[in-house]
Amino acid sequence: MSNSRIETVHPSDQLYPPLLKEIYHPPTTLYYIGSLANAGQYVLSVVGTRKPSTYGLRITDDLVTATAQRGVIIVSGLAYGIDARAHAAALAAGGKTWAVMASGLDRIYPAAHRALAEKIVATGGALISDYPPGTEPLKQHFPARNRIIAGLSLGTLIIEAPDKSGALITANFALDYNREVLAVPGQVYTPSAVGTNRLIKQGAKVVTEAADILEIFGLADTNNAPKNSRYQPANEAERRVLDLLRAGPQTVDQICEKCKLGISTMNSTLSFLEMSGAIIQLEPQTYALNL
Repeated sequence: MSNSRIETVHPSDQLYPPLLKEIYHPPTTLYYIGSLANAGQYVLSVVGTRKPSTYGLRITDDLVTATAQRGVIIVSGLAYGIDARAHAAALAAGGKTWAVMASGLDRIYPAAHRALAEKIVATGGALISDYPPGTEPLKQHFPARNRIIAGLSLGTLIIEAPDKSGALITANFALDYNREVLAVPGQVYTPSAVGTNRLIKQGAKVVTEAADILEIFGLADTNNAPKNSRYQPANEAERRVLDLLRAGPQTVDQICEKCKLGISTMNSTLSFLEMSGAIIQLEPQTYALNL
């Protein structure tokens, strides 16, 4: 990301997210790229493991899609796994999402999510950090990043979190800030469910459907909620790939040849479409529509 796109906002500014002002020692300078519009409305953080199961990915898609379609801004950390899936599901639903970074905004981390970060900004969302440009994503920055994720939101939803997970750090910050903590239950013998099931035993709100989330925002009348919509391609490369896959599964070589895309464009397009749930990888190097 270019430094020229980075803007700053301070607690005294009207644009500064109001919920973030309420935390202990809010950032004196918040760096962002994109738009912080509607920061005073409904905001939900969604975090979880970097190695999600199929169950975790599916429930993330279902919960985030329905919630984002009701106008709730989805906040997460752009990390692998549940974080990236939450961002992608919000975008696929036509919603807005914010990504909070543990680095300067000119140091997108992980680099593999640069296309996702660009799409977040292009669709009216924002990249956010309290670290100045040039700051590397050091290990000690991530817990501090998690406090901002929790502080921006009325509630934090945990989806699949093993013991000693960074997602649990975010949940603890949410508790400290007197915000709602929500958790998706998991199978008791699954390591990635240890953290979420423990949160539930400690009093976190159980979430098994979107209505459980919408209730805390006063949006629980799901009879009027929009139905899930099919993924809409955001650019010409995505359209070509989706049109081709309607004819049936294709290998990476076939996609590259028939869609006439460069290797880097094809790889980033397939990566984002897969994160968005629009396509699935049937086997190594073979993709199909996710019907």
